Amino acid sequence: MDSVLSIRGLRTQFITPERTVRAVDGVTYELAAGKTLAVVGESGSGKSVHALSILGLLPMPPAKIVAGEILFQGKDLLKMPPGEMRKIRGNRIAMIFQEPMTSLNPVMRIGDQIAESIILHQKKTPAEARAKAIDLLKKVGIPHPEERVDDFPHQFSGGMRQRAMIAIALACEPDVLIADEPTTALDVTIQAQILELMKDLQREYKMAIVLITHNIGVVAEMADDVVVMYAGRPVENAPVGELFKNPKHPYTKGLLASVPSIYERKDRLEAIPGQPPDLTGGIVGCPFAPRCPSVMDRCRTEDPPQFLLPGDRMSNCWLVEGEASGRSHRFDAPDKAEKVS
Repeated sequence: MDSVLSIRGLRTQFITPERTVRAVDGVTYELAAGKTLAVVGESGSGKSVHALSILGLLPMPPAKIVAGEILFQGKDLLKMPPGEMRKIRGNRIAMIFQEPMTSLNPVMRIGDQIAESIILHQKKTPAEARAKAIDLLKKVGIPHPEERVDDFPHQFSGGMRQRAMIAIALACEPDVLIADEPTTALDVTIQAQILELMKDLQREYKMAIVLITHNIGVVAEMADDVVVMYAGRPVENAPVGELFKNPKHPYTKGLLASVPSIYERKDRLEAIPGQPPDLTGGIVGCPFAPRCPSVMDRCRTEDPPQFLLPGDRMSNCWLVEGEASGRSHRFDAPDKAEKVS
């Protein structure tokens, strides 16, 4: 299938006079139309920064995209003039942010926040935009939308605010929806409702979804493909069924082992020992080597490439070198930030 979004060797850094933080370091994946790709990893792995890089929402400076390509329907977003990018952001590519209470404008009515992008991108009249806002609130399950359209965010519950955020994101029927931890801080019943809502709306609008999460259960429920990130890098990329059945990278195995299972009794949940590396310093060898139970001598000195594996999979680990069919192109562009820092 043709890719609607292709990320190739994306590298995003935060540069100050004192230090350089390599927040995203070589993210590469393909997202097909109508499919869901989950980006997983622990806090600080670069998941959200990579999403904000796609939409050009990082403050520059201190942020700087130093290498890579972000291809949306074949066009590189990084080379677009700001005016062209504004036509895509919130229109063709939309985002559900992590915390709706801080993402919604507290002094602006919910309906006006939904209508804003409709008026801007679709050139509708305020009356037409309000009618569509009511329809969207109904679609996302807000009761009495004709009345609630005039409410302020503080008058909505947490689950309703998240539904309002989804309505805002879907206002222009985007081709790609980026959902950053869409069920964080919601109770499990509301989480299930939000995920089911997203699947229903995906089928209706035929949109692709980038789902950013640390919840492995959500990945199993929603995703077609998975990218596992560690220390700003993608360490494994696989179809969701293959990843759960046969994880290749030791970090992925550690993540899956830490999840409770109804099929296997565990006295204690397993944990990955140690801490992620400092992203301000140069990492020698594999970044996961200090925490890896399968570490070899070469892991401490040689950075593993991204090996291509059977079944449309990739893994950055020396352990899979023997079963690899090749190595992917690393898109190593000159690191402009090195001269600055």
